[in-house]
Amino acid sequence: MFTGIVEEVGRITRIEQRGENRRITVTAEHAPKELQTGNSVAVSGVCLTALDIKPGSFCADLAPETWVRTSFSRIHEGALVNLELPMKSDGRFGGHIVQGHVDGVGKLIAFERIAESENWWLHIELPDDVEKYTVYKGSISIEGISLTVAKLEKNRCSVAIIPHTVEMTNLHSLKAGDPVNLEADLIAKYVEKMMRGEASENSLTVEDLVQQGF
Repeated sequence: MFTGIVEEVGRITRIEQRGENRRITVTAEHAPKELQTGNSVAVSGVCLTALDIKPGSFCADLAPETWVRTSFSRIHEGALVNLELPMKSDGRFGGHIVQGHVDGVGKLIAFERIAESENWWLHIELPDDVEKYTVYKGSISIEGISLTVAKLEKNRCSVAIIPHTVEMTNLHSLKAGDPVNLEADLIAKYVEKMMRGEASENSLTVEDLVQQGF
């Protein structure tokens, strides 16, 4: 499990076709020191398995489905990616629940400076599979970054970005029209399933969640 708090920005230094899969090499200063072969690592919001770990780099294999259905479709050698290691059991929960399972790919409409401010607006076009779970002031993961929805107009979502986030993520390297990985709030998906009556008899009800403070 991840929290959407980006720990480091890595760089794609190689993309190699291996049979039907593609192997990417990611260079980074800190992440490879903590990874072991087979560990999970979130790369721009996609949970991948670390392979061929060396000082300063690691590799990961991408199945055709992962390549086509994520923002990796625009990845090129030299591209920047957001990195997060799985949350430790005794760690502080800083963002929101992020699984690293991309629900859909959005399109970056604009990333623009807010007038007379040091902050930025990030405007994203949402696919239907993500828009239905997105609410005003709710959580959303964009490129693996835990963010809060500030504006929501039909299938357009806007979030406010502070300078620290610009500096510590790959957002500044993206341009209008780029695809971005999106993961909706996990709780919203569970609530939807329960409301459809598809949960098992032993599952929590909406009333149970309310009583427990959700």
